Amino acid sequence: MNSHQLFRRSRIRLALWYALVMGAILSLSGLGVYRFLVQANWAAIEREMESIAGTLHDSLEPMLPASEDPIAVLRRILPELCLAAQPCNPQPTLIQRHTTGISDRSIYYLRLFDHHGKLLAFSPNQPPSLPPILDPSPWQTFHAPNGIRYHQFTTILHSAEDQHHGHPPHSHPSWGYLQLGRTLATFDAETQRIQWILLIGFFIALLLVGCSAWWLSGLAMRPIYQSYQQQQQFTANAAHELRSPLASLLATVEAILRMPQVDRQDIQFMLETVERQGRRLSHLITDLLFLTSLEQNSSPKPFQPCCLNDLISDLTEEFLELAAIYEIQLTHQIPNQELYVLGNEAQLYRLVSNLIANALQYTPSGGAVLVDLNADDHIASITVKDTGLGIAPAEQQRIFDRFYRVDGDRSRKTGGTGLGLSIARAIVERHQASIKVESQVDQGATFTVELAKMTPQQSLKPLPSP
Repeated sequence: MNSHQLFRRSRIRLALWYALVMGAILSLSGLGVYRFLVQANWAAIEREMESIAGTLHDSLEPMLPASEDPIAVLRRILPELCLAAQPCNPQPTLIQRHTTGISDRSIYYLRLFDHHGKLLAFSPNQPPSLPPILDPSPWQTFHAPNGIRYHQFTTILHSAEDQHHGHPPHSHPSWGYLQLGRTLATFDAETQRIQWILLIGFFIALLLVGCSAWWLSGLAMRPIYQSYQQQQQFTANAAHELRSPLASLLATVEAILRMPQVDRQDIQFMLETVERQGRRLSHLITDLLFLTSLEQNSSPKPFQPCCLNDLISDLTEEFLELAAIYEIQLTHQIPNQELYVLGNEAQLYRLVSNLIANALQYTPSGGAVLVDLNADDHIASITVKDTGLGIAPAEQQRIFDRFYRVDGDRSRKTGGTGLGLSIARAIVERHQASIKVESQVDQGATFTVELAKMTPQQSLKPLPSP
């Protein structure tokens, strides 16, 4: 399996896990919203039924004398109701419009029972096949034979005489029962509509989550894939850099082994070649280890105040001999006032050293390299300017990559490993500074490093590295 297929499978798995988790969250959220809406509608229905039943209760009780025949009383008070065991021929009256007309009679129905639980009267629109015997439970829900659900509420009725005089607890405590019911067809239709809305919304949201998961997994995998490609490129470059000196080293050793012992001069020359290639390998491995330690921030040494004036002066003096060999004029400009920054002095030394060495390598004989140190209120700037070959704008973003060379052949002649600017950038990032390059082909290059300057108010006490 190649790397592309591996990352594609990883992206698919990541997208599926993301979609699965988001689907579970959406399902739980939708279920919670559904239960909340249904329970809120159910509670509203029961509150409305209790309100209507309370209004009917308060309207009927004052007109219920205990001494009269219940049938005659109901015929007089509620003529629209059908009496039990009698033909149903309702005749709406003003009283009916005042009492049962307070709500939609196509939804609600009434039933009245005596204190024995015997049905006395009922609304003409009551559900079919209702039992004539009272169920004293306050709330009941049932299915009618036509498949429609109904919900009903039962409350006790007292006569006017009971309210004024009362009865002993062992006698009949009530005149009867009022039962108010309603159809749940509208409630069930609304519930089904909510279910469809949530179901369709869930699938639409799941589709959007799937698309988002694929896009986000691509964003998440992109830096990993880029890092993997950079690692592969680094491995290939490192193998290429190691292969050349190793091949030269092995060829020289084999030639020495095959030469007669009398050719001491040739052996000496070959041994010098072996030493040179060995040093090149040693420098390359040292630079790789140093770059790895910078990127992993493995150095526990705290930052200390570093004087940039001394650092620039020492490095310029150190490179004067090499500049003289290359016939290059190396100069520096530093202010009279000492400039301090917090950092690792050895790393800053290596940073400026790499920039100067890079400038000398790419400046032809007769050229010049200037190292300039200046500062403003908060920033100390180190500028290394040369009059060398210059860098094309298209290559200026790549020169900090490992093993990248603008002019590979010339760099190899000067012994470079292609890691100098990579190390410089790693040191700059470690110090939370910045580095930039300005250059044109055949017009030289200018590298500028900007570091946070220590102010007089800052203590010179060592601070831990970030």
